[in-house]
Amino acid sequence: MSELNARASGPSTMPRHSGVYDVAVVGGGLVGSAIAYGLRRSLDRIAVLDEDDVAFRASRGNAGLVWVQGKGLGLAPYGNWTQSSAALWPRLATELHELTGIDVHLEQPGGLHPAFSDAEFDARRQAMALLMAQPGMTPYPWQMLDRQQVADLVPGIGPALRGASWTPRDGTVNPLKLLRALHAAFACCGVDYLPGHGVQSITQSNGVFKLVTARDVVRAKLIVLAAGLGNRRLGAEIGLDVPVRPQRGQVIVLERTARTLPIPFTTLRQMDEGSWIIGDAHEEAGYADKTTGLPVLATLADRALMLLPALQHVRAVRTWAALRVMSQDGFPIYEQSRTHPGAFIATCHSGVTLAAAHAFRFSAMVAAGAVPSDLDAFSTRRFHVPQPA
Repeated sequence: MSELNARASGPSTMPRHSGVYDVAVVGGGLVGSAIAYGLRRSLDRIAVLDEDDVAFRASRGNAGLVWVQGKGLGLAPYGNWTQSSAALWPRLATELHELTGIDVHLEQPGGLHPAFSDAEFDARRQAMALLMAQPGMTPYPWQMLDRQQVADLVPGIGPALRGASWTPRDGTVNPLKLLRALHAAFACCGVDYLPGHGVQSITQSNGVFKLVTARDVVRAKLIVLAAGLGNRRLGAEIGLDVPVRPQRGQVIVLERTARTLPIPFTTLRQMDEGSWIIGDAHEEAGYADKTTGLPVLATLADRALMLLPALQHVRAVRTWAALRVMSQDGFPIYEQSRTHPGAFIATCHSGVTLAAAHAFRFSAMVAAGAVPSDLDAFSTRRFHVPQPA
């Protein structure tokens, strides 16, 4: 099938194919949608099975960072995988705009990670140096900037800032427009998007998977589990122990202003339409995804004002909480089941940053029927290393 072989179709709540799909992707968030978008290059009959809007939606609860710096400390292949995705992002943004007319507003001006004390500054410098010195890590440019150097990049920076780490590889995208563009691409390219099809059970017989959903039965030759926190339960259905847990983040959104922040921080960014997003919470709070708390929000607001004091005159318009999908060690999981060949799993907490890698690299692996050895570091086998007697 040619890359842009479009079969005009709209979202459906029921499968249009009475037979067997080439692949069924379980999960319609950013991870599953990016994979399905890439799969349409090689396969004709693709279904994306999604839950209802009551599902946990990490794809709608993030700041839209396309972020490289700091990724991979403790697992160099993750740093390299992240770099490869950031490098592919311009291609993804361009393709989506040409195909759907939706501009996801990719900007990659570099990024800053703030430090408000000598201790924070030194700890960040040591962590970045350790990251770059890891065996197998592909180094990239980075620098520790003092307060004046940050002020030269960001007008109006507060006096409380000690400095920041900086890399030229970081950037931002509008995550809601990204999810919309991926789903619009489904309609352009004949991918069946099936909401209300939360998967209840998975079996395999004679090389075909049977997925019993809340509404129907879907059959496919290949499946990809990209269901976020649901991958723990679904992974067990294909013989994989997937140790993922929820980690709550909280976000403050400020009203729109003229665009004045030329480079994003890990904790503060300005959207393409002018609104501001503040966020950096990491809470172990179980599945309480809708709970926001004043102590956390107050800390987020205080640190944002330390960065840009002028924000004290900008009104907060809403707050929300969402759940990150965190593995046992915090790194992604990519694997094909050994007991159920043709069943793949993809789990990560960086669905925005890794969207391009999922669209152009991981999807090709699924279509080829194998995860190559250079991704062995991301398999669940790392959680089950025998301990010495």
